[in-house]
Amino acid sequence: MKRKREQIEKGRTEIMIAMEEISLVYDREDRDNNDISSQFLLSVSKQLLRVLDKIGPTFLVLRHDIQQNIQRIEDFNANDKSRSSSLTEIILKETDDGTVRKANSCTRALIWLTRSINFTVALLQTLINSPNLTLEETVEDAYNNTLKPWHGWISTAACKVALKLIPEREYFISLLLGKCKDFEDLKEDIRNMIFMLQPPLDEINSLLAKHELEKLKST
Repeated sequence: MKRKREQIEKGRTEIMIAMEEISLVYDREDRDNNDISSQFLLSVSKQLLRVLDKIGPTFLVLRHDIQQNIQRIEDFNANDKSRSSSLTEIILKETDDGTVRKANSCTRALIWLTRSINFTVALLQTLINSPNLTLEETVEDAYNNTLKPWHGWISTAACKVALKLIPEREYFISLLLGKCKDFEDLKEDIRNMIFMLQPPLDEINSLLAKHELEKLKST
């Protein structure tokens, strides 16, 4: 089985592998309804961990937060199968319960997962659009524009320290390339993934703004 999987994945970038996994869920989305399912958010979040893992142990705290938020939504889905199929239903249920802004709410989990996806998209976009930047500068730029505005001083300080441990850009790119050897293929895969993710991301960000949740900061 392992050998068969290696043969299937031969020559593909890590981005392509992640994109194919996301597509399995995205293709089942009801895009006419303009409502994103929690399963789509979970799928994207799990696959973005593939990218963060390539940076190494530097972002262990962010990785841990993502895993916790994924688990929170999965637990919510398991406990309330009747109303947990979409992100709108999660927000409406917790609004009715008066828990939507609580520190351990499922809504906060989806907010931070969305921000983490925004961070990863910004990172990858800068990686291919600004080749003269070091990886540290690339990550810092993505962090400043997506996560930093919502972090408290403890998280900001931790990320500042983590930035000093970022590996070299070339090493990171080689890990993203996987068994593919062509950087142009990697750039194309990144563009395709961003093209696929941006519309649902825009919908999620609009949903959070509609319910005045987009500016919630970490507790």
